Amino acid sequence: MLAEKYEKKIESADLPQKTKEQLRKFLGDKAITDTQFKQILENVNKEYQSTRIEPCEAVGVIAAQSIGEPGTQMTMRTFHYAGVAEINVTLGLPRLIEIMDARKEPSTPTMTVYLEEEYGVDRDRAREVSWQIEAAPLHEFGDITTDMENMQVVVHLNTKVCDKRKIAASEIMEVAPKKIRDRRHYRDFEHDIDEKNATILFTPKDRESYQNLFQLAEHVRNVIVQGIDDILRVVVRKETGEYILYTEGSNLKDVFDVAGVDKTRTRTNNISEIAQVLGIEAARNAIIHEAQSTLNEQGILVDVRHIMLVADMMCMEGEVKQIGRHGIAGEKESVLSRAAFEVTVNHLLDAAVANETDELSGVTENVIVGQPIQLGTGDVKLVAVRQPDN
Repeated sequence: MLAEKYEKKIESADLPQKTKEQLRKFLGDKAITDTQFKQILENVNKEYQSTRIEPCEAVGVIAAQSIGEPGTQMTMRTFHYAGVAEINVTLGLPRLIEIMDARKEPSTPTMTVYLEEEYGVDRDRAREVSWQIEAAPLHEFGDITTDMENMQVVVHLNTKVCDKRKIAASEIMEVAPKKIRDRRHYRDFEHDIDEKNATILFTPKDRESYQNLFQLAEHVRNVIVQGIDDILRVVVRKETGEYILYTEGSNLKDVFDVAGVDKTRTRTNNISEIAQVLGIEAARNAIIHEAQSTLNEQGILVDVRHIMLVADMMCMEGEVKQIGRHGIAGEKESVLSRAAFEVTVNHLLDAAVANETDELSGVTENVIVGQPIQLGTGDVKLVAVRQPDN
């Protein structure tokens, strides 16, 4: 327990509450002298004061420069996950641009799925979870033949494969026709189920057309009967003593419904999807994590506070907005600032038609008109006051 006299000094110190809690945790029940405590408190305070921003500091310009300059050193590259199947993940500059543009769908959507403790240590159970996630088309569960004489598509299910992948043949026979109608939007067929022989017969409604038969056969072969439609492949890898699933494709909401998935650690690189499923705060944290890991992967160290500032700007209105003319830059109050970014003439014309005025309060517009910017020393106004005569 921390001595009461030290507790009072920590509480009265000019430090954030989080720093005070960390200091208490660090000191704990350590036996320290008054001199040592004073030295520790002084060092913490000195470190805190050195990290504070000066009043009127141009934090936006500094953040842009701090991310943009090292960004010019980044390469255009793709990372490959080695495993049963290769999974490509876009990294480097293209990925950073994707994040800042707030793309609805990343070029290579992927998920890192962590498992609950009892599943994460057992390879067989981890593989079972992967089967519940990986999209498996009907042709993986048996033989599909096109009977041109009787104008039918015949599916013979292999019950051994069904047992191995922990799915009942009856469930596949029920799901397949339903999913062809619902997900693949094809309804011009009839079907018969023979549960005893694990067989499904698909017949096109127009029995005169071979084209309809072949079209139906294509739908039957590729209908997803197990797993999640959006997730094309899953690779199981053992890292730091537990099995982790890496996916090609992303569907956060459906993956959360799979038994054995650790919802607290599972993440996707699709920020828009995170915002829809988990909310704007989660999306803000995802932007920070994705941007920082993209930069760090190439050995570029950027202070997290610059990235946090950008993430805050993108998310401050409750939705993820891009840093561009369709987002933050295009929605600024200042006419000149909007016009300085892109499509200059359009912005000036629209502003003239709407009779807009520019307060000249930001950096860009003051640079354009040749005035001192309202930052640093430019923010200080001197007022001469005449003293009344005595």
